[in-house]
Amino acid sequence: MSGTGRSIAATVVADSTATTCPSSKLAYQTFNGYVLSQFRKLEQDVRSRGAIRWKHVMHMIRLLLSAMTLLREGTLVVHAGPHRERLLSIRAGTVAWEAVEDWRHDLHRELDEAYRKTSLPPRPDYRAANDFLVRARRSAVT
Repeated sequence: MSGTGRSIAATVVADSTATTCPSSKLAYQTFNGYVLSQFRKLEQDVRSRGAIRWKHVMHMIRLLLSAMTLLREGTLVVHAGPHRERLLSIRAGTVAWEAVEDWRHDLHRELDEAYRKTSLPPRPDYRAANDFLVRARRSAVT
């Protein structure tokens, strides 16, 4: 239960299956902070090695897309959906770095807006999160 006495959970969607798990506004800090730190490392790689790790870039963009959906809808989407072809183009290295950066900055702005408008609680329901993780672990070993 959240502090309001109601349970707030996200639905994890992978292909056609869905699982409910606890979520909160902390998702913003977690996703956004990780992506920002990884892009700083990617930029250092470009300066030191002259090479971009395109697959990693693609996954960071996917994280931003997933975070936006989580904050907007309470659903953690792990499939690429309508962005699949664009993401695969990034992975293949056929998209200019400047275009990727433009999209990334747009996504960060959209993520900031989603955070301002989200109905997720400030903190997760830790008991519900633990229960979810225990159920997930048990289902993985049986």
